Amino acid sequence: MTDKVLVVTGGSRGIGRAVALRAARAGWRVCFSYVAAKDAADSLVREIEDLGGTALAVRSDVAVEADIPALFEAADGLGTLGGLVNNAGVVDHAARVDEMTFARLHRMMTTNVVGSFLCAGEAVRRMSTRHGGQGGVIVNISSVAARLGAPNQYVDYAASKGAIDTLTTGLAGEVAAEGIRVNGVAPGLIETEIHASGGQPDRLARLGPTVPMKRAGTADEIAAAVLWLLSDEASYATGATLTVSGGR
Repeated sequence: MTDKVLVVTGGSRGIGRAVALRAARAGWRVCFSYVAAKDAADSLVREIEDLGGTALAVRSDVAVEADIPALFEAADGLGTLGGLVNNAGVVDHAARVDEMTFARLHRMMTTNVVGSFLCAGEAVRRMSTRHGGQGGVIVNISSVAARLGAPNQYVDYAASKGAIDTLTTGLAGEVAAEGIRVNGVAPGLIETEIHASGGQPDRLARLGPTVPMKRAGTADEIAAAVLWLLSDEASYATGATLTVSGGR
């Protein structure tokens, strides 16, 4: 499909890992970021190389301003940037809004929102025909939490994903005539480690049966939607956020 470079933030585990693998199979050269999971990152690089693909793991925290241009400069070494998947994000322990601290909110918004904005800017400067680029695609990972609000859980996370939905809509309008499509994917309950990182390792077991399809989704099911949006089959789709939630 392509021999261009795809940047995936937060690519060593979960949805990011599944996207990286599917992208490599589709012919993308994959540059993905990770923060602490070096063993998982190295393992993913080996797996992609075993498939005959090209992958580069870069230690980069999207909450650290200097790490973002460094990630894209590393990707430049693989070739011409053709896509970005803004996947990196954090969640926190369940709390009400009146229990949330400045530190918690700063971490949440810096990682989930500011990092995505800055990564999108780096991608646009490389891909936009206005800047001499050849066009490309950006896919932002949102969440159904943006619509549900996540009361008594993490309204801050939900709000950060609402901001991502607005980024998708607004940026799509800015760059539609510059060869760049911008879309989003809003997962529902997905089998990843993010639930345990928020102190709820049993969350899928508790909530899975409440989903209309009676189960949680898989990271690969989300990756399939992302790869469709990255592909030429989605050539007339921009400014859209695709919900993949089992009906939730």
